[in-house]
Amino acid sequence: MADLIPSISEKIGRFGVLCVGVVGFAALGACARPPVSSEINDPHEAENRHVHAFNVALDKAVLRPIAEGAGGSGTGPFATGVKNFASNLDAPGDVLNDLLQLRVGRAAHNTLRFAVNSTIGLGGLFDPARAMGVEAKETDFGETLYVWGVNEGYYMELPFIGPSTARDTFGRVVDYAINPLGLFVKPPESYIGTAAQVLDKVESRARHAETVDSILYGSADSYAQTRLLYLQNRHYQLGQTPADDSFEDPYAE
Repeated sequence: MADLIPSISEKIGRFGVLCVGVVGFAALGACARPPVSSEINDPHEAENRHVHAFNVALDKAVLRPIAEGAGGSGTGPFATGVKNFASNLDAPGDVLNDLLQLRVGRAAHNTLRFAVNSTIGLGGLFDPARAMGVEAKETDFGETLYVWGVNEGYYMELPFIGPSTARDTFGRVVDYAINPLGLFVKPPESYIGTAAQVLDKVESRARHAETVDSILYGSADSYAQTRLLYLQNRHYQLGQTPADDSFEDPYAE
């Protein structure tokens, strides 16, 4: 026990220093939220297309066959449980980003949701919070940067991950670093969370099979279509554009 207390204190200390650094970075951004550009900023299109071709080949050879082989539509009890569990793992990061965005009400909402699902929901396998009217309000550090006034930068396509922007790519790295669970849950227990997130990606591919196939294999230019859909959906998530009822984006999850 004596050895455990310094270890926990050290982790809390590192987490505190990291949070202070992140908040300090916010001072570098403007206060006003950046406007939506009517033009697509893609100066590295040639390189992005190479990465996109790799991602499509990976989907065709690995992800799609696994999703199809798993059977079902990705909406059964097992898939739902995996989705709930993976989402619950991200909830502490949502709370932290809410605080960094000064959305205290949303932080309290997501904290309550995490507490309910982690206890009554058996670690997040079930979602009783939703039945209580406490719906998920997901966010990320990319949105935090947007709130701080950081422009989205140029469009990127990342290997294995897919479409992104410079701002959201940096946000992904920070989200991984500042998620409280990542500081306190270490291997081998952390492998359970990693496995759940990988399984959720497979189930998500099954849920959106028709849409993803139409984009990747039915489009005249799957790269341009993927880029357009991602940017449209991201701008909508950030409240920069109005909702489109006919829009269905496979990258929403």
